[in-house]
Amino acid sequence: MTLDIRPVYGVPEIAPGDDLAVVLADALQPMAVGEGDIVVVTQKVVSKAEGRLAAQTDRDTVIAEETARIVARRGDLVIAETRHGFVCANAGVDASNLADGLLALLPLDPDASARRLRGALAARLGVARLGVVITDTFGRPWREGLVDVAIGLAGMPAVVDLRGTPDHTGRELEVTEMALADQVAAAAGIVMGKAERVPVVVVRGVAWRGDDGEATDLVRPGEDDLFRESPMQSLHARRTIRSFGPGSVPRDVIVDAVGAACTAPAPHHTRPWRFVALDTEPAKRRLLAAIADAWGADLRADGTAAEVIERRIGRSDAVLGSAPTLIVPFLHFDGAHPYPDAERARAEREMFLLSGGAAIQTLLLALHDRGYASSWISSTLFCQEETRAVLGMGEEWYALGTVACGPMPEGGASRPRPPIDPADLLDWTQALGEQAPHEVADE
Repeated sequence: MTLDIRPVYGVPEIAPGDDLAVVLADALQPMAVGEGDIVVVTQKVVSKAEGRLAAQTDRDTVIAEETARIVARRGDLVIAETRHGFVCANAGVDASNLADGLLALLPLDPDASARRLRGALAARLGVARLGVVITDTFGRPWREGLVDVAIGLAGMPAVVDLRGTPDHTGRELEVTEMALADQVAAAAGIVMGKAERVPVVVVRGVAWRGDDGEATDLVRPGEDDLFRESPMQSLHARRTIRSFGPGSVPRDVIVDAVGAACTAPAPHHTRPWRFVALDTEPAKRRLLAAIADAWGADLRADGTAAEVIERRIGRSDAVLGSAPTLIVPFLHFDGAHPYPDAERARAEREMFLLSGGAAIQTLLLALHDRGYASSWISSTLFCQEETRAVLGMGEEWYALGTVACGPMPEGGASRPRPPIDPADLLDWTQALGEQAPHEVADE
């Protein structure tokens, strides 16, 4: 295969409302576009024509509106997933090659933009087999530099699946899928540059077969994404979710989450935890019945009205009973150091309890990392004897509540996390005798 990559000069400045197909068809006439050629167009001219512009003064608001999910954040830089599924800096909002004071946003539906442009260009240029690629410049994880990628596509495949075909040695390929649209975009980017005023390129000589694709075919599904969030973002993104989507939680997910939980800090080189998982209805029902009986008895002893008891148990059962999997964390104190005085003995016990809390938080974060919803509920803390009896645990074990987990519901958490200002919860204390910064006299 020999490629001919030709920049298209003379494309005028595009303004909102311009008929991009008419403008580009005129610029492409000298190129003698033929069957099998690919017209590569930068996102910026498509966004301009479609009026996807905003004021720079609204930058933060615009980025937030264009963001479907934050992947990572550092200072003013946000790596975000857009509504299209693309992961890029600042949700694709960009100020380059624009008049002062303006920002360009990604097209609402770049694949639809590519289809419209391809249809109009094919008709005007008299070419039946024509590919159109809309490109944008993205950074890449673990690699320096930028490269053009396809964000809109029509008339050609996005991916060429070579699985099942032989390599040159005759060995069958098992995982090879080539991102053809991205390869074309990157090749065109070599002659586009950033300051050459070349928003359109004709790529000639690419051989392809197969059905027409879309740029969204290149977006990896979330369940297959091993690097979906940065660790810091996962800490902020995890939420307590008390309702679950359909389906179950694979046991390997629970095993991985418990393995992560066991990395929590623990006192005296111990591992004082144990996790009991219940994913069958009979097992869950036995535990929930024991919890309800113990809780009901306590509430009746408190003089709580029967209807209030029923309502409170019902609310708890609505969460725990609907969860595909329940995990009961346990803790023992066998490794605690004995002290003769009550203060140190209490501190020793609390140190173990803190390690249990750290293990539970890590368990919740690990479930979130695998894409599953979870919530920690105190339930079994208040019925130790009943919980141990139902789950067959010895008297040395202390239950630390219950973790309910299941598939993420549609839309994730029902409410956004309330904003947190760390300054409200953080104090900087000076060393004894040292003046605080605001107390230092002017010299």
